[in-house]
Amino acid sequence: MAAFERILSGIPEMDKALDNIRLGDNVVWRVDNLSTFQLFVKPYVQQAVQDGRNVLYVRFASHAPLVEEQEGVRIVPLELSHRFETFTVEIHNLIEHEGEAAFYVFDCLSELQTAWSTDLMMGNFFKVTCPFLFQLNTVAFFPLIRGKHSFEAIAKIRDTTQLFMDAYSDAVHVYVRPLKVWNRFSDTMFLPHFYEKETGKFRPILEGVQVSRFYSLMNMNPMGNDEQNTDSWDRFFNTTAEMYRQGMDVTEGCNRMCNIMLSRDEKMRILIKENFTPEDYFQIRSRMIGTGMIGGKACGMLLARKLIENKRPDIYEKLEPHDSFYIGSDVFYSYIVDNDFWDIRVRQRKKEEYFSLADTFAERLRSGTFSSYQREQFCRLLDYYGQNPIIVRSSSILEDGFGNAFAGKYESVFCANIGTLEERLAEFEEAVKTVYASTMSKSALDYRLRRGLEGRDEQMALLVQRVSGSRYEGFFMPCAAGVGYSYSPYRFLKSIDPNAGMLRLVMGLGTGAVDREKGSYPRLVSLDKPRLTAVFHPELLKMENKLTDFYPEGESLKEIIGVYSMEDTNCTIYHDMKGERMVCSINEK
Repeated sequence: MAAFERILSGIPEMDKALDNIRLGDNVVWRVDNLSTFQLFVKPYVQQAVQDGRNVLYVRFASHAPLVEEQEGVRIVPLELSHRFETFTVEIHNLIEHEGEAAFYVFDCLSELQTAWSTDLMMGNFFKVTCPFLFQLNTVAFFPLIRGKHSFEAIAKIRDTTQLFMDAYSDAVHVYVRPLKVWNRFSDTMFLPHFYEKETGKFRPILEGVQVSRFYSLMNMNPMGNDEQNTDSWDRFFNTTAEMYRQGMDVTEGCNRMCNIMLSRDEKMRILIKENFTPEDYFQIRSRMIGTGMIGGKACGMLLARKLIENKRPDIYEKLEPHDSFYIGSDVFYSYIVDNDFWDIRVRQRKKEEYFSLADTFAERLRSGTFSSYQREQFCRLLDYYGQNPIIVRSSSILEDGFGNAFAGKYESVFCANIGTLEERLAEFEEAVKTVYASTMSKSALDYRLRRGLEGRDEQMALLVQRVSGSRYEGFFMPCAAGVGYSYSPYRFLKSIDPNAGMLRLVMGLGTGAVDREKGSYPRLVSLDKPRLTAVFHPELLKMENKLTDFYPEGESLKEIIGVYSMEDTNCTIYHDMKGERMVCSINEK
């Protein structure tokens, strides 16, 4: 079949009015309710079956079926989960498998907003799915509920689809106003049309009284309300915050905020819901750019601070207040979609191109551009920090989770944050792209593969932090930094409990603790015996003959103050009970 070939919709007068639906067309119907959509989808399916088409009904939503089971129609059930990429790739694979000239009916696009909690990702789904359907010369019908979505999301769908139809109905009348009919035009095509379902009449409204009736019905369904200026994500948070200000119970809203913004891990969710207050959720959202998850690293940091605040307020008072920002995981997907290389993302997930396409994908991640809205949000972040140094850190959804640390697999990039706003913005954008590109590093891909995570959504959220430190004669540097481990592989003495964990501390920036750079002079701290150290000191060689004999076997000792390791011996320094002298024991390793 030839591309753009005319097909029959089952409503002959509509075919005439629109100069026919064509192969390759995606037809979006914006309706008040799904029963209105069924007035048009039923004759479309019947006509396609009669014409011997390959007809598929893609079933993923919770609403009642839009197409009845019947001969000639194949119902394809798909699970709609919170995982945008998994669902979108399943749709892509289905379309690829069915090939050219298939006829589709999809469940309501508005259900995607419910699953993904944002209009943004609904628009992204359509933007990557519609062109693939067009490429294979298919025909697809999509319903969309009026008034539920932001103008920005509707604009993204309208710009991508070939036909966008507004349908209104009451108890008696059904009206259709085509808002977009790609590559076709007539003098009456974009006028409101009256549809009479019993007779199949589909004719433009030309008489003044009928036109006024149409606009009267349309005005009963206003589209210009303020809520449609914001994404459904923001509407939910704003509504929950207002309920909380009015003293209403927002437990259900807090649970949802945890699930859609903080973590997908059930263990983490339990801890978060036990320790976080409504104010905590609202504070995180206020410092968030975009939508989606804040990622494992950011979530772990916030939860650790909250546990200390709740259980050890005496320690919490000594902590420096944090002022981090979070770039949501949906920004990562939107960046890929807006730069038109989602097809590479889909291919890279396949086994045969999992490693071979990684460099190509990484290069595209490094060379893309951000939308004007995202750049405005980045400027807001930079205005907050002024010209203090900041660091852009990876915080992917799977990172720092139970069983999946991803330690050292992704990049963190320091930004000096000096110069004009344009220069600082360019530096910041490059840092974000560098972290995004690190998702395609060979070590990260291998790590995911070895843990069976290669098929999981791995969206990259970002944690942006002010570098904590002071200025020293023209240099900016933290006094100390480090990395913590929940398990210690080092045992200086048998009494050390490795399950207590350890710290690796360095002077200055924490890169010396993580990357183990030469000259970083690290100190290892066992958390069950924090004063115990393991260092080499040449003076101990001079003490060996003098102090060994002074260590009486079985003497009651006050505390260990250090373990010093040499090539073939361990030297342990103690205080005696009175604290008047040091005694030393040197043992062969």
